Amino acid sequence: MSKLNSTRTAFLSAAALAAMALTVSVVAPVQAQDKTMKKSEMSGEKTVMVGGAPMYRTRNIVENAVNSKDHTTLVAAVKAAGLVDTLSGKGPFTVFAPTNAAFSKLPAGTVETLVKPENKATLTKILTYHVVPGKMNASDLADGKKLKTVEGEELTVKNAGGKVTLTDAKGETSTVTIADVNQSNGVIHVIDTVLMPKS
Repeated sequence: MSKLNSTRTAFLSAAALAAMALTVSVVAPVQAQDKTMKKSEMSGEKTVMVGGAPMYRTRNIVENAVNSKDHTTLVAAVKAAGLVDTLSGKGPFTVFAPTNAAFSKLPAGTVETLVKPENKATLTKILTYHVVPGKMNASDLADGKKLKTVEGEELTVKNAGGKVTLTDAKGETSTVTIADVNQSNGVIHVIDTVLMPKS
């Protein structure tokens, strides 16, 4: 009888140890992940949701933009213009990023025409008109400020009542809908209209 009890005790102990081992193997990675998340939060990493995806300040402009479902047209245009390496570079850059809806405001067929290889120079000109050297947060976008773009022409800032708009060289305006999306190599401000250089 005692032999039966000792066998049963040994079996239960083995089962308990196996259950503990399984718990440790499942819980440990989760705890490690929690620590990583807490460390990320403690380091001040704040993510902003854009196009249904979190934008991480530890990733560069291209690495974040490819995850936004609202910026698939912009990403395709950046690839067609050969600007992926540039916008993945050290920077810093300030990018005013038009959404898919912004591109859809252009006349029918414009985007399809621009991404053709023979129109690469024009596409590059338009895209670099959305990029300003250096990192400019919303607090830097003062009313009346002129922003010299990578393309060479200027954008004019209007900042009234917390609403920031940009006026392009043709006098058209675009509104910043999501500001201060920090990246490892700069900052993105989401805009609702494609900006156009004069020439």
